[in-house]
Amino acid sequence: MAILSDKDIKEHIKLGKIVIKPLKEPEKQIQPSSVDLRIGNEFKSFKIIRKPCIDPMDKSDIDGYMESFYIEEGQPFIIHPGEFALATTYETVELPNNLVARVEGRSSMGRLGITMHVTAGYIDPGFCGKITLEISNIGKMPVALYTGQRVCQIVFETMTSPAERPYGHPERDSKYMNQSRPVTSRIKHDYELIRGSTLIKD
Repeated sequence: MAILSDKDIKEHIKLGKIVIKPLKEPEKQIQPSSVDLRIGNEFKSFKIIRKPCIDPMDKSDIDGYMESFYIEEGQPFIIHPGEFALATTYETVELPNNLVARVEGRSSMGRLGITMHVTAGYIDPGFCGKITLEISNIGKMPVALYTGQRVCQIVFETMTSPAERPYGHPERDSKYMNQSRPVTSRIKHDYELIRGSTLIKD
């Protein structure tokens, strides 16, 4: 794999191979090998609920465990130490079938103790939608996040060949295609959990 440079990123965007909308300030957002993305205005965080655990095989909707917050422009969302929240990028991103992408936190955010993705920083070829950010505060002080603030960067890598079944393909289980807001885990739709057991049977 090879990482796209700023020159290649601009060319891919010009040709419509990579879509980032809206890209308000391309000259500032496009970095030497990535594009800075901004945070949207909707956040989700876990409620305090009287359940012993989150069970992926529970038929109830995991979305019910969380509450949404809509933040007006200029107003902060405060994430406290030890807290976890979901948000989305302000931008919608669309990838072709021969590119993958990774979302990385900006160094300036990391130095405040804020991570922008817990584990799911990988974006499949063919994906289209806003990118859900899995935000944690691992520092010791609360931190304010503002709508439209640059909080992460997306890196693009070329594949050895286009994917035969990219994300969104009819034969794929693409649970987060075309998402436009923070989407809670849809793990209960995983085929092995729907089957009723995680054990592989002969």
